[in-house]
Amino acid sequence: MRTELHIPSDLKFLTVVENWLLGCLEAELESSVDWPRQSSRLRLALVEAYSNVVRHAHRDQPNLPVLIRLELKERDLALEIWDHGKGYDLSTYLPPSPEEKQENGYGWLIMHRLMDRVEYRLQVNGRNCLKLEANLPKITKAAEDKTPAKSTLVPHQDG
Repeated sequence: MRTELHIPSDLKFLTVVENWLLGCLEAELESSVDWPRQSSRLRLALVEAYSNVVRHAHRDQPNLPVLIRLELKERDLALEIWDHGKGYDLSTYLPPSPEEKQENGYGWLIMHRLMDRVEYRLQVNGRNCLKLEANLPKITKAAEDKTPAKSTLVPHQDG
């Protein structure tokens, strides 16, 4: 399955972006994936990528479109986020340090932790591409069997 979304560079469309991704994947994979775990992982990575484009690459240019391309082969997911910004030189990236009060740089770290592979290409035909890849594991029997624990209230009796 391959599909794409062209969307304005405005954070008010963030929910549209999230719903598009998760809706496409749920329609294609149905109940074969542990959605509570996988949807949180994918949502966070995509929110970080899209919001970076809006806040940095397309800063104050909501007319510039963002292209988000989704490809799913079996259980392998590839998500490309294309922007028209000047790009980011990864050689200048400094990972956040717990000792310093660094405000930026967490997004790159988060995406790397959540996804199996992260790749960034500068200026491909005038655009930049962030590619996020992940394998969506098949739901296990143990995950299927997990149901919320039931608790029984036993009234306390004074004796």
